[in-house]
Amino acid sequence: MPGLNLSNNEGEYINTVDYIIATLAAVLAGFINALAGGGTLITFPILVALGMPSIAANVTNTIALCPGYLGGTLAQSTDLANQKKRLLSLLPAGILGGIVGGILLLFTGEKLFTQLIPFLIIIASTLLAIQNPLRAWLNRRTGQQGDDNLISSFLFVFFAAIYGGYFGA
Repeated sequence: MPGLNLSNNEGEYINTVDYIIATLAAVLAGFINALAGGGTLITFPILVALGMPSIAANVTNTIALCPGYLGGTLAQSTDLANQKKRLLSLLPAGILGGIVGGILLLFTGEKLFTQLIPFLIIIASTLLAIQNPLRAWLNRRTGQQGDDNLISSFLFVFFAAIYGGYFGA
């Protein structure tokens, strides 16, 4: 396409087959995200395998998920209606953490980021696998069903947002 410069690490333009593979991976990841989450563990490696630099694949992957997050939030708006106070108290933690993670990514070179990817994927996979038992443990520990200590919740969201701002998967 004229004016569109989509090239991989070697400066080669992405071909139609690569677009089809990326599209199929995105559709599969969308289904996975709708069911359980973790679809980026499909799309991110596919983008890298297609020749996109790791940091560019990370950013592309993260931005591509935003409409899905918005749609999920809107779909669950009735469930979230009574969470306005919690949202307003934790939103700054998410924003600040995301900014810190993004800044860290800006100062990470491609080589170091590529070396960190296996560890980042292990962390994401582990958190995905243990999210329900971890939530149950936290609820038992605080003795409350969702009205956690504000400071610990703020810190948890802040550090989770740093991770999310740094590595979208």
